[in-house]
Amino acid sequence: MKTIDTPVLVVGGGPAGLTTSLALSRYGISHMLVSKYPGTANSPRAHITNQGAMEVFRDLGVEQQVLKVATRSDWMGNNAWATGFNGTEIGRLSTWGQGPERRSDYDKASPTGMCNIGQHLLEPILLDTIRDVAVADVRFNHELQSFSQDEAGVLSRVLDRASGEVITVRSQYLVGADGARSQVVEGLELTLDGEMGLGHAANVWFEADLSHLVDYRPSVLYWMLTPGNDYWVGSGTFINVKPWTEWVMLFMYDLKEGEPVLSEATVKARIARLIGDDSVEIKIKAVSQWQINHIVAQHYSRGRVFCVGDAVHRHPPANGLGSNTSVQDGFNLAWKLKWVLEGKANPRLLESYSAERQPVGRQVVDRAMQSVGNMAPIPAALGFEPGQTEAQGWDNLHRTFAPGEDGRLRRQKLAAAIELQNYQFNAHGVELGQRYGSSAVVPDGTPAPEYRQDPELYYQASTWPGCRLPHAWLNRDRTKLSTHDIVGKGEFTLLTGIGGEAWQDVVRSIEDQMGIHIDVRVIGAGQDYIDCFGDWERLRGVDDDGCVLVRPDHFVAWRARSCTDASLGTLPGVIEKILGRS
Repeated sequence: MKTIDTPVLVVGGGPAGLTTSLALSRYGISHMLVSKYPGTANSPRAHITNQGAMEVFRDLGVEQQVLKVATRSDWMGNNAWATGFNGTEIGRLSTWGQGPERRSDYDKASPTGMCNIGQHLLEPILLDTIRDVAVADVRFNHELQSFSQDEAGVLSRVLDRASGEVITVRSQYLVGADGARSQVVEGLELTLDGEMGLGHAANVWFEADLSHLVDYRPSVLYWMLTPGNDYWVGSGTFINVKPWTEWVMLFMYDLKEGEPVLSEATVKARIARLIGDDSVEIKIKAVSQWQINHIVAQHYSRGRVFCVGDAVHRHPPANGLGSNTSVQDGFNLAWKLKWVLEGKANPRLLESYSAERQPVGRQVVDRAMQSVGNMAPIPAALGFEPGQTEAQGWDNLHRTFAPGEDGRLRRQKLAAAIELQNYQFNAHGVELGQRYGSSAVVPDGTPAPEYRQDPELYYQASTWPGCRLPHAWLNRDRTKLSTHDIVGKGEFTLLTGIGGEAWQDVVRSIEDQMGIHIDVRVIGAGQDYIDCFGDWERLRGVDDDGCVLVRPDHFVAWRARSCTDASLGTLPGVIEKILGRS
């Protein structure tokens, strides 16, 4: 049996596995990626890409490639509820930070914006870049059969599905990014909390030019609620894949009534009815089925094996958090693997991966499930009920828009139900507001900042250790840069300002003694990086001569209010603790 040695084996070629592989490639860490499938995703699947994931892609050098093929953010913001594309519009909500009340929140929070890109378009970008970097051994049509681990490493059996050959892969670490039916999770016997099969749905991927029906209200999502045909979240949710000619229609069904008929003629008729324009030509591309799960692993790793993405958190697509969370899982893990494999950190650093990402996964799973439940008040406000006739449904809808006290109360209830959807479509705090607590974060002795607004709806920037580095625009040599652009790339960065020169001397001493590298960036008037608008000064949470230590994944590891003998003397111990060397 052929044996291959590699530092890391990544199992799975979806967003989580490809992001992990791309980050390791950028860091120069040799590894192998295997996927049992013949190639990348063959259908849109996940599509909403939030600022957290886009910041990862920016760091890894693929942001512009993603934006080139994605639907731009200003075409994402008119979520509409209607009886059909050509029917009665029931309501609309400005979403994904595109409304006037929220746009500035999103603009201030990040150097990059949201976009809409199907998984079938995103994955090839990541894969092509991995191959261009030429550090990884990427093998599709290769399926993990089994693995075992001991103190020395992980031994995996991998089947080449094309030739039938079984190879042995000997690695120091294994990353399970193999999705919702994860063999790695099963092999580790990780405990999963939650329930499976809470709902059932079908996706119909199709082509149809709906430009004349949507160009005045461009959006990613259109929710169709047809009187007499309601189940859970409506008759069909239309997801835009390519403006405005390619779509996915999602609809849920009650399994108690049997499996739905999914013949081409049946799904085409359903689409045509909800479009409401007989002149539109419809071409079906693919039909698939899936179920709603509410699952999160209690722990994301065991020994030398780590799990990322849907393998450890499974939930409905509400809030668009699935692939985004998976991308950030991989980014969190990859730099820690780099530092350990290079001998700069103790393997204890890797324990912080699960400690940091598992609480995020639990929050995401719960939020997505709650958002699905929060859709029910909309049809309820309209008086749509399962089992009613179409005539009864239309009567209730007409009463909703009729004059008089009854109509006013119905409309008031409908407005509240639509407003509730902000927790799904403008949940900026859920998207960016993670606060880590682990051995890879060193407290500075200050309490966690109190939330000034709803922490799910609003992101609150802070340099408190464990928070994501705040974004602020800077200038260097007539070039506009974000604070996020001067950190990351697999390295630690210390940010300081005027009067903080002594930090550089301490960092050089640490580098000499520990054999590591830490970038130092000086921000302020007349310095290398100019805080043109004063935003960094307002956000940094320290004095001019203080410092903010930022991890390779753009999260704050530690900070010091000012440059004193005590704080300068503390930095070496902080680095030792973060790297698990103390």
